[in-house]
Amino acid sequence: MNVLALTNLFPSRWDPLRASFNRQQFDRLAARHDLEVLVAVDFRERRGPGGEPPALAHARTSHFTFWYPPGIGRSLHGLAWYASLLAQHGARLKRKRFDVLLASWGYPDAVGTAMLARRLGLPYVVKVHGSDLNVQAKFRLRRPQVAAALRGARAVVAVSAALSAEARALGVEDDRVHLLYNGVDGDRFFPGNRGDARRALGLPQDVPIMLYAGNLKVSKGCIDLLEAFPAVLERHPGARLVFVGGGAAAALNGRARELAIAENVLLAGPRPHHELADWMRAASLLCLPSHNEGVPNVVLEAMACGLPVVATRVGGIPEVLPEYAGTMVPAHDRLALAQALDEALGTTWSIPAIVAHASRFDWQDNVERLDRILQNAARPIDPTRP
Repeated sequence: MNVLALTNLFPSRWDPLRASFNRQQFDRLAARHDLEVLVAVDFRERRGPGGEPPALAHARTSHFTFWYPPGIGRSLHGLAWYASLLAQHGARLKRKRFDVLLASWGYPDAVGTAMLARRLGLPYVVKVHGSDLNVQAKFRLRRPQVAAALRGARAVVAVSAALSAEARALGVEDDRVHLLYNGVDGDRFFPGNRGDARRALGLPQDVPIMLYAGNLKVSKGCIDLLEAFPAVLERHPGARLVFVGGGAAAALNGRARELAIAENVLLAGPRPHHELADWMRAASLLCLPSHNEGVPNVVLEAMACGLPVVATRVGGIPEVLPEYAGTMVPAHDRLALAQALDEALGTTWSIPAIVAHASRFDWQDNVERLDRILQNAARPIDPTRP
């Protein structure tokens, strides 16, 4: 098939580390089909110099600049996304014979893709990930747009059962909603020697190390984690808190100094996806205290490395994190988070059990199932069927 994937969730020369899960999935899918990924790049990012495009084995990529009205114009972003795409690629897309469109993100990507599908007379599939339904679809003027885009899709792919339920609540028929957890690259994420990993990264050998990996922003619970850390230090002097990721590093560094814990906090900056496994092998546990989520791949990847996880009980995390692999706390509850971190550091975890659980999340199985969904969506509808 000829497949066109449209999304903002993909690496580009302006954000090469973005959405590694889509990069892994789409590149594997492109080994089976002619797949182009058309990436929406925010006009504010586009002003930057950019760097090298992402290295892909099979998929082809292009991009368009997403122009939109700021502030109160958020309800117009679907139309603005579509207009930006059409102005920059409309003639080319009309000439190209695609079999199916795949939108990855509910708003504005799926809304704009639905408009494009109507214009080209093509079927489309929507993949939803987390805050596109948990946050964006809760706004009064955006919700009907997202609902219409999802109801018009031949299939909706959700990365968690919780998101599947949200899609059904928006009016999508049960038989068109597909639960498809993301996968883990087992060739890269696997247990290893903690001491060797720490030496390679220049980390101390004999202290607990708590790892956060992801975007550094308030909604991911970074501030909650930092505020909970002093209580952990009282019980575990010398412990380290490591943040791997880009974003509000200056704010975190400033708050760490105010709390007098800066010498125990390491802001390692954004790192390539393939390096995350070394940080996970070096850590004592992973902590992800997000306020909302789908199913974060970093949790699956940490478990594949045998690393226990402390996370918030939000989105699809309870679906993939069993008691023997970690613990969960309510979002925003810093006291409970500090207690959970302390208890996790004092628990003896079964690494083989954690790794065995993580092995359920496999990219090959994921891509095979997505392939079937897309092929079914691309088939002509039989008008004689009820």
